[in-house]
Amino acid sequence: MGKVITQRDEQFPTDKKCDLGAVKVIFHVATLIVVAPLRAPYLDPMPILCRDCLTTYEVGTRCTACRSPRKISHPELFDLTIAHMDCDAFYASVEKRDNPELADKPVIIGGGHRGVVSTACYVARIKGVKSAMPMFQALKLCPEAIVVRPRMDAYVEASRAIRALMDELTPIVEPLSLDEAFMDLTGTARLHGAPPAVMLARLIKRMKTEVGLTGSIGLSHNKFLAKVASDLDKPRGFSVIGKAETTEFLRPKSVRLIWGIGPAAQDSLSAAGIRTFDDLLRWDRRELHDRFGATGERLYALARGEDGRRISTNTPVKGISKETTFHEDTSDPDILDGHIWRLAEQVSDRAKAKDMAGRVVNLKLKTGDFKQISKRQSLHHPTQLADTIYRTARSLFDQAGSKGPFRLIGVGISELGSAADADRIGDLLDPNAGKRAKAEAAADKIREKFGKDAIIKGRALR
Repeated sequence: MGKVITQRDEQFPTDKKCDLGAVKVIFHVATLIVVAPLRAPYLDPMPILCRDCLTTYEVGTRCTACRSPRKISHPELFDLTIAHMDCDAFYASVEKRDNPELADKPVIIGGGHRGVVSTACYVARIKGVKSAMPMFQALKLCPEAIVVRPRMDAYVEASRAIRALMDELTPIVEPLSLDEAFMDLTGTARLHGAPPAVMLARLIKRMKTEVGLTGSIGLSHNKFLAKVASDLDKPRGFSVIGKAETTEFLRPKSVRLIWGIGPAAQDSLSAAGIRTFDDLLRWDRRELHDRFGATGERLYALARGEDGRRISTNTPVKGISKETTFHEDTSDPDILDGHIWRLAEQVSDRAKAKDMAGRVVNLKLKTGDFKQISKRQSLHHPTQLADTIYRTARSLFDQAGSKGPFRLIGVGISELGSAADADRIGDLLDPNAGKRAKAEAAADKIREKFGKDAIIKGRALR
């Protein structure tokens, strides 16, 4: 038999019997192995979704139906099912929606000149205004800003309207706050006749037309990456992180992407030479556990883009807390006392809104050198009263024994239950407790009728 492949005499010598059919099969398989990966992108065009008219197409810089340039494309676009939706500058957007005169102006939501920024619109953020920034500093950066007092009733109403739209997509919605939530759209394509990505783009359109607010979508294969994705392109963004690209996407990123990694944790990781996910990948599981305990296990998984948490619709509320980080460390007792009262009042408001009460009051302090101090005190009966929370937290502060300076202070309640049995019995050691409880209830009614600022305690101005 003559030569079959003239340039491969070494592999297929003519002095040995060689089946031509077998050679063809071998050559065909080898060609597939080498060439198929290179040809795949051309054989399988990347899906593209128009975010304006929801048309799907395969080629083009503009939508083939409406000519819009607003599109999202990704190889796994129609395969991913875990999403995170985050409203854009939610409080400020509600204010601009309800008052069109604010539309193009910088808006800051927060307290008076001595208060802090709750949130700011993107116009103000361009000037450097950030959440939790002291108001006087924010107004120095953006003196033309319009400061608006928070209207929680309006924000709650808007949040409920958006939640209703999400519930139409999937029964598995896990809200994180008024303005953001996770959604699991696994198995919903058959129900809606469209992939999850299309339905999420439709959700954002409906939020704009029916509620008058915008949001950004993160779509991925787990909760961690979905939340990361939603921050990549704000406002009005839609970002995707697929399985195939997860590791390479994360490698150069800062570990600050990890939810819950604050300044102190960053310093601890930095001291260990860990600044990026690539640095984390150099550590094995045992080393991370030995260095950081249970957090090390979490870091090991997240470094590889792994997150096994399920989206839960009925995650129990373990506690209610509020904290504030100071722009400058402080030891001033009057300033600290004022913050303890304001935090206690905010915790109380949230507990009353949820019709819950806590049996334990918690105090959290962080010193200027990032040392954290945590104190807790169990109560004889659960409470939701600001007065009780404040007095207990203030007592814990006095017991802490540290004079500061402090960079953070937080107040909370835990071991939550129904408010039905809360604050029923007066304190025998404090005969005026009942009077203060009645006064607080009366003040709540006045605020409900005339606004949150109708009654303000003197200590709240410190």
